[in-house]
Amino acid sequence: MSTTADPLHAALASGERPPRPGRFSACLTFGWRGMLKIKHVPEQLLDVTITPVLFLLMFTYLFGGALAGSTSEYLQFLLPGILVQSVLFTSVYSGVTLNTDMTKGVVDRFRSLPIWKPAPLVGAVLGDSVRYALAATVVVLLGLVLGFRPEGGLSGTVAAMALVIVFACGLAWVFTTVGLTLRSPSAVMNSGFMALFPLIFLSNVFVDPDTLPRALEVFVNGNPISHLVTATRGLMAGEADAGEIVFVLAVAAALTAVFAPLTVRLYRRAG
Repeated sequence: MSTTADPLHAALASGERPPRPGRFSACLTFGWRGMLKIKHVPEQLLDVTITPVLFLLMFTYLFGGALAGSTSEYLQFLLPGILVQSVLFTSVYSGVTLNTDMTKGVVDRFRSLPIWKPAPLVGAVLGDSVRYALAATVVVLLGLVLGFRPEGGLSGTVAAMALVIVFACGLAWVFTTVGLTLRSPSAVMNSGFMALFPLIFLSNVFVDPDTLPRALEVFVNGNPISHLVTATRGLMAGEADAGEIVFVLAVAAALTAVFAPLTVRLYRRAG
């Protein structure tokens, strides 16, 4: 037995130790892991493909005539809001996925690897940004088929999608923190949607705040999601408001600055 082990030990000992992966490459590797999970379980894409389609069709044709006089006019108002809603709902799954890895013991294996410790977290958020981009693309393409015409052209539409994705990446850190705090993936999903639903529906996604009662109008106008929707509408209409864009980016940066370190701290202590 030792005869077999000695050559094996010699072969392993004679080889050079592979270099430790850099932070960027480690993050990309874990981002690619998220893509491979989608490849093997494509049903995960139902939330970014079917759900946005249902919301856009349902609200356009059920409420368009009543709220705007015609479905075509309401579509011009509604689509940027549905774009925001669809991408932000998808960000909840960042916390769900992390909690799933925790409950299955995968995170314990990650923490034993000789890599930059936050790499699995950063990589997961980077990988999820592809899901955000897919959800945004589905909404825009369906809108074009239904008759949506962005006055801002291709550049304005792409800029609007990018702005929503950046904000969603900042919001995803909130849900990763939740994912490390709660005990089960279903609890993370339920709490995430319970938090997002009132913020999204009490915004300017579906109606103009001027039509609301005064107290509700004040809340809606101060809601960060309303600012995101306003900035998205402006970019897609070719009337970008620099102040709104800066505010949205500042909120995304603040969410990242607060919740990314908190997520890393909880990740290191989880066991």
